[in-house]
Amino acid sequence: MADEIPWERLFEEAARVRARAHVPYSRFPVGAAILYADGAVVAGCNVENATYGLTVCAERNAFAAGVAQGHTQPVAVAIVVDTPQPCPPCGMCRQVMAEFGGQELPVRSRTPQGGEARYTLGGLLPHAFTKDFF
Repeated sequence: MADEIPWERLFEEAARVRARAHVPYSRFPVGAAILYADGAVVAGCNVENATYGLTVCAERNAFAAGVAQGHTQPVAVAIVVDTPQPCPPCGMCRQVMAEFGGQELPVRSRTPQGGEARYTLGGLLPHAFTKDFF
């Protein structure tokens, strides 16, 4: 399945929305793009707030936009962030991914310079709290 994922398209979309990130405090723009089972690609960027606690990460914004558009089955997640090494998603974003994706969900992070890291959601969050506990 990973061979069929249009990673370049996802990274291009993540980079495109990264340029729109609202990051006046951290100056740490992040873009994310999610491929859904129905073929849709939904992207999001991080949006900061002066209170800091109300800041929302790119990945969570992308998932929220996907839900709003009727998409619930993610197939892949791509993240673009300008760090010396590719940056994995934060813990809150991992938990949101676990709400919709399984342990095998592929997650990749790339820098604008081309450095890339490859993960699975299970590798990032091996003991996720999910609906399976209910």
